[in-house]
Amino acid sequence: MFEIVSKESLAQSITKFVIRAPFVARKHRAGNFIILRVDDHGERIPLTIVDSDPKEGTITIIAQTIGKTTKLLSMKEAGESLLDVAGPLGNPTPIHNYGTVVCIGGGVGTAEVYPIARALKNAGNKLVTIVGARTRELVILEKELREISDEYIVTTDDGSYGMKGLVTNALDGYLQRYGRVDGVYAIGPIIMMRAVSDFTRPLGIKTFVSLNPIMMDGTGMCGACRVTVGKETKFACVDGPEFEGHEVDFEELMTRNRSYMDLEKQSLEKFDGEMASHQCKSHAKEAAHA
Repeated sequence: MFEIVSKESLAQSITKFVIRAPFVARKHRAGNFIILRVDDHGERIPLTIVDSDPKEGTITIIAQTIGKTTKLLSMKEAGESLLDVAGPLGNPTPIHNYGTVVCIGGGVGTAEVYPIARALKNAGNKLVTIVGARTRELVILEKELREISDEYIVTTDDGSYGMKGLVTNALDGYLQRYGRVDGVYAIGPIIMMRAVSDFTRPLGIKTFVSLNPIMMDGTGMCGACRVTVGKETKFACVDGPEFEGHEVDFEELMTRNRSYMDLEKQSLEKFDGEMASHQCKSHAKEAAHA
């Protein structure tokens, strides 16, 4: 069992957990992820390791409540435990001193880009961070990213914070002001990573994307995360999760990512129904004993 040391709400439906997992904490590198199972009836889900403390034997994860398992996870409190935390998995991010790098995080992808951004800064790069969110309340890890960034830019869809627009607008603006950059890392919704890759391709800027959104099993056995990269079949979990964005077949990736949407929706609706039924029975028992 893996103890939840602390729990913190970062934004609506986005929660940070610090979990005691000593072996994972000792071996973690930027870009790694874990496979987590809340209980013995739950599914296994991949989550990026945001941070680790080898001395304390803890890792940090940030999860957005979207489906049944992330909702079940969000209901856990500090002091409770998770059944399984397996990792670190995936290939660590290749970290080099490129010169000037831009790290782009979209939505909860900001949590996944943070450890990579920190590692790139520690390697001596000039770090430009661009964070995109729907609205101000969904901007996360601002303090942490500002501290390590040479320039920090926020974009919001509704213009409630930072500049109104897309992360590609912010990247274009930076390039117009300062000229060429030496590399881009983009993590977030698939459509955002595709847009960034399409933007940087004609400019010849090496661009890395993380294909975490399509992963399921995390060990390459289920085959659900198959994707074509450079006209070759790859598995996001064991060959990635990061790939050269200009080589990814995003059309195929988006189609495959939609394959389980109906089943995920049904699973969440069933879970919500079971929870509502359980609450009704609990209230009925309380009323009977009142």
